[in-house]
Amino acid sequence: MKEIPGGVCAPKGFRAGGIWCGIKASSRKRDLALIYSEKPCTASAMFTTNKVKAASVLVSREHVSGGVLRAVIANSGNANACTGEAGIAAAKKMAELAADLFAINPKEVAVASTGVIGVPLPVAAIESGIESLGNSLKADEAGHAAALEAIMTTDTRRKDGAFETDIDSKTVRIGGMVKGSGMIHPNMATMLCFITTDVSITREMLDKALKMAVKRSFNRLTVDGDTSTNDTVLVMASGEAGNAAINSEGPAFTLFAGLLQSLCVKLTRAMARDGEGATKLVTVKVTGAASEDDAEMLSKAVAGSSLVKAACFGADANWGRVLCAMGYSGAEFDPSAVDVRFASRAGEVLVCSSGSSIPFSEETAKNVLSEEEIEIVIKAGTGKGDAAAWGCDLTYDYVKINGDYRS
Repeated sequence: MKEIPGGVCAPKGFRAGGIWCGIKASSRKRDLALIYSEKPCTASAMFTTNKVKAASVLVSREHVSGGVLRAVIANSGNANACTGEAGIAAAKKMAELAADLFAINPKEVAVASTGVIGVPLPVAAIESGIESLGNSLKADEAGHAAALEAIMTTDTRRKDGAFETDIDSKTVRIGGMVKGSGMIHPNMATMLCFITTDVSITREMLDKALKMAVKRSFNRLTVDGDTSTNDTVLVMASGEAGNAAINSEGPAFTLFAGLLQSLCVKLTRAMARDGEGATKLVTVKVTGAASEDDAEMLSKAVAGSSLVKAACFGADANWGRVLCAMGYSGAEFDPSAVDVRFASRAGEVLVCSSGSSIPFSEETAKNVLSEEEIEIVIKAGTGKGDAAAWGCDLTYDYVKINGDYRS
């Protein structure tokens, strides 16, 4: 497996683009994106677990249920959530407008939105820009970059990636983009994530691979404890790579599932690093738990603790907050068997052994925790369960950003 450029345009058969159409009057950034496949794609998706679901989620869930998609159209600046029947009509209109560009069935188009909740979506702006959006499509890095910019809101950096590997002596590629900076918490993390691949795979096996990847990536990410109304992760597989169709578990499926998971973890880390107001990426690694599920609960509780996040911001080696979060995680473990280390490129320091305090250098610990990427490494016992979760520090700027989000 190697990393390649191109994002969603790296796999064969895909074009992407993005434009400004004026959805949010106070901004001139691109706000409307489109990803299109030359051929029908096997499609799979997962959506928010929030009971309050945006219109785009409801419409896309219906459209992807058929297992075949050709395109996804997405906007930023307006979430089209809590907008009633008018919101549903707007989401369906978006799909129809995109479908008309290519003379395809609107049900072959997924829809996604992100932005302010509770404000009617200005469909007229999308309609006026749809022809320009179609003309913006490119099968290269420029097309990918334009689409990615168009789905960003409070994001401060690009979050994308692409990989390739060989399956059945055929080169298979996968690429993706994601937006997400705040209102992020399992299950799933708040995001719009679009993934393309040219692998040939059945719907059943694509569903299986996506669920595995999401469980070990996006569902282990937290920024602020809020799960959105709009979360969407969507995969389209064109089959253009020419490999024998993956229709069961085996070596080919294992290779593809690993490829998808690697991409999702890369995107997850990028979202954690770009958490609203964040200055640090925090990775929590747990080993020795009774099971993988217990390790996951422990790592997510620590990564999601406001007190742990605040300590990371202040480079304060307050390991007691780590054990406290473990204690309310719901996981089975023996507190007297816990070891905790803080690590970064500045080194590492053991701060807790067998659940108790030990002498350590506060200066060394502060240096370790002052880096932009830090790890909290926990040995929970002698079991075989391990897992990682990702988050960020909690800063003054988080409140500042979210205090005036609507303006």
